[in-house]
Amino acid sequence: MTAQPGKPPKKEKVKKQTPEERLEALRYNHMMYGPTAKEMKPVAKKVTYGSAYLVHPKFQSLMTAFKKGTSFQFDVKDKEKTYVISTDGSSILFNGKIIYYSRPMNKYEDHLLLDRVAMTQYQTIDALVHLAFAVLRSFPELGAPALAYAQHQFHHGGETLESAIAEHGPNLLMGSYRHAKVQEKPKSKGLY
Repeated sequence: MTAQPGKPPKKEKVKKQTPEERLEALRYNHMMYGPTAKEMKPVAKKVTYGSAYLVHPKFQSLMTAFKKGTSFQFDVKDKEKTYVISTDGSSILFNGKIIYYSRPMNKYEDHLLLDRVAMTQYQTIDALVHLAFAVLRSFPELGAPALAYAQHQFHHGGETLESAIAEHGPNLLMGSYRHAKVQEKPKSKGLY
């Protein structure tokens, strides 16, 4: 016997996993069995921006007034704050700031422009985000909205609106639309 009298036998140390071994084991478990219930990320909800506004009578009245060049105003409540959405005929205002405005293109059409400064100022307010997309979606002649919203910022063409202000200026042309400011007169048949 080699044990010395008076000394207890040594306990074997439990071998701990190194961080590299743990990562390798997690990779293997994910590959074989997939993530656990706690590790799974929730599925992101698909949000259709502006859809609530499009069917609302006040928003429809606002867009009709904008196309005709008249005034209209209504209030919207978002997170216990009240914001005023209005039009003076040539622009759509959110809380007193112009977000969209029109410029004449010809007798029947106007250009729709977006003010990047005002949009970036209010881009964290849900009411403005839905309004911005509802306005674009209410003009079918503009096609699919080129504006996108992700991570609480507006994007256009792969860059944020805020980063494009210094390079391209505050105005952004969204397209042209047909207005209702000119009343077409029916052609009268002559005597000849």
